[in-house]
Amino acid sequence: MKKRYAVAFTGPSNSGKTTLIEKIAKELIISKEVAIIKNDPKDKARFDVEGKDSYKFSQTGAETVVVSPTRTTYFSKRQKQLEEVMDMIGEFDILLVEGLKTLPLPRIAIFRNGIDTDYFDCSEAIAIDDSIDINKYELPKNIDILNLNDTAEVIGWIEKNAKEV
Repeated sequence: MKKRYAVAFTGPSNSGKTTLIEKIAKELIISKEVAIIKNDPKDKARFDVEGKDSYKFSQTGAETVVVSPTRTTYFSKRQKQLEEVMDMIGEFDILLVEGLKTLPLPRIAIFRNGIDTDYFDCSEAIAIDDSIDINKYELPKNIDILNLNDTAEVIGWIEKNAKEV
């Protein structure tokens, strides 16, 4: 099996995590197999349309898989560990994880308009934009500062720091 790497992203709601991950994935997918895992701690995500067969099946509580010529969708009613999800995904070069602060992965915290220092304990880098005056904060020496709007810079950091999984 080829080497697989992972990196995580964290930050407050509406800080730009999803937008950054989307930009990174679109760039990396050109030359790599990319996988994304998003944590949904408040159970807000909706994946199916009420009334459709897949919705009816998943509402039974059963593990449900929908297979079509272009995709496979897995509806699970059980919480999965990272290893289980990676096994389901199978082959990938780079895994981008949004959230899941407790996972021992290199992590970029994303901020706009202000920095929440509580994220420093679980992050190796922060990605910020012009809305933040970095001089107003005392940053730990081990935290790298990235430009939130410079996708190439963030990808460079990922390539140097992603953890083999």
